Amino acid sequence: MTFTIKPKKIRLDAATVCQLKCPSCPTAQGEIKKTIGGGFLEFENFKRLVDENPCLSQIELSNWGEIFLNADLLKILEYGYQRNVALSASNGVNLNTVSEEVLEGLVKYKFRRMTCSIDGASNETYEIYRRRGNFEHVIENIKRINHYKRKYNSKFPIMRWQFVIFGHNEHEIPSAKKIAKELNMEMWLKLSWDESFSPVKDKENISKTTNLDVASRSEYHEKYGSNYMQKGICSQLWNEPQINWDGKVLGCCFNYWGNFGNAFESNLEKGLNNEKINYARQMLLGIKVERDDIPCTSCIHYKTMKKDNDWLTMSQIRAASATRRLYMIADSIWIGRLGRLKVWLVNNFIS
Repeated sequence: MTFTIKPKKIRLDAATVCQLKCPSCPTAQGEIKKTIGGGFLEFENFKRLVDENPCLSQIELSNWGEIFLNADLLKILEYGYQRNVALSASNGVNLNTVSEEVLEGLVKYKFRRMTCSIDGASNETYEIYRRRGNFEHVIENIKRINHYKRKYNSKFPIMRWQFVIFGHNEHEIPSAKKIAKELNMEMWLKLSWDESFSPVKDKENISKTTNLDVASRSEYHEKYGSNYMQKGICSQLWNEPQINWDGKVLGCCFNYWGNFGNAFESNLEKGLNNEKINYARQMLLGIKVERDDIPCTSCIHYKTMKKDNDWLTMSQIRAASATRRLYMIADSIWIGRLGRLKVWLVNNFIS
């Protein structure tokens, strides 16, 4: 079985560099720089990719770094807007260091949505994990974005507060929810991937608060039989493949130890449909055996699927794609049943 992928959405990392030093982050530990390189998406590469692929309608810019450190970001925002390509940073930003011009540009050029990683409701708690960050600076930048949203009479960017739950911050969840509501932000309570760093204390309360009936990713796997957000990540190879800032085709947002070629050196369609990445897709479906040159072979998600004999299915891939479409509809109509649907999608599917 081979696939020809012509996605309308891709993930294109604007930066693999970050100014913070979060203890469990591969970027902060230097792993990203060693494997896929530390750098920034250049405007000319972005422009050429958009010009050569008019089928693209959505591009996710955030992944391993902080997009606001990219000196070309304002030009990228403006050109995406001119070419009617919806840009987003749903995977996350820290929003500590950003110019006033870019804050206005997010609204002026209708940046669709942005997830802000804010693990606390006070600076004392926030900086325990987001080291070198400043809670007050982040909140002030959000207020400035809201100022420009009022000025331009725009709902964009839609803002989401991502609160990674730790033992040191779980007591501030109610306060964070209150502040998020005041700032007109969605709230997403996220389970930490590193359970050794500040594990949660009141597991029963966290299980209820997240509506997941679990308090950790290991409990999630034990209860539901798959890794937390696993199927959504693996389906990216079909629905929204990840590309590094320098064109390396990574396939998904989780991979940083190998690549499937370079989309800038050939072209996007060839880069997303070569033999190597097609073999990876068949591995994820359980059709092909693992191969040493395929990055998925080293991935915890693939290893879990193999161990559990719980392979990705085409129906799950289509469902993930449909979920994204519903999410875009809910973005457009943030009221009534679709508004409640959006909250449910945030809590259950959207990474």
